[in-house]
Amino acid sequence: MENNNKDAGLQWNDEYLIGNERIDKQHHELFDFVNTLIRSCDEGNDKEQLKETLLFMINYAVLHFDDEEALQAENKYPEYEKHKKMHDDFKVVVLDLVQRFSDSGSSVELSNDVKEIIIKWLKEHIIQEDKKIGEYLKSRGI
Repeated sequence: MENNNKDAGLQWNDEYLIGNERIDKQHHELFDFVNTLIRSCDEGNDKEQLKETLLFMINYAVLHFDDEEALQAENKYPEYEKHKKMHDDFKVVVLDLVQRFSDSGSSVELSNDVKEIIIKWLKEHIIQEDKKIGEYLKSRGI
């Protein structure tokens, strides 16, 4: 069972599986990256290490979004445009966090925002939106 303590980061479990091996693997890796980022923030690691971790996570998220969007487009997923907009909107939010970090460095407030914004978005997006992709692909025998 998942631990609801925000400080625990993201706890992976099968509830997040959508049924596509590549996407599920990437989701799991995203959870690991977010947990590394949160640990770095909580431990007050130096600004450069935190920035590198945050930027790496963003780059990986973009790669994941591209893969997920390609899968949707290839299979004519009917909610593709809506889903892509969610990804695009989230990129803006994360880039804002990066800018805040670049401007001010690590802080308790930024660490809490990273936890609340990124963890909440990933959990809700996978459960509420990505699961729909998995169901659609399954219904098409993919």
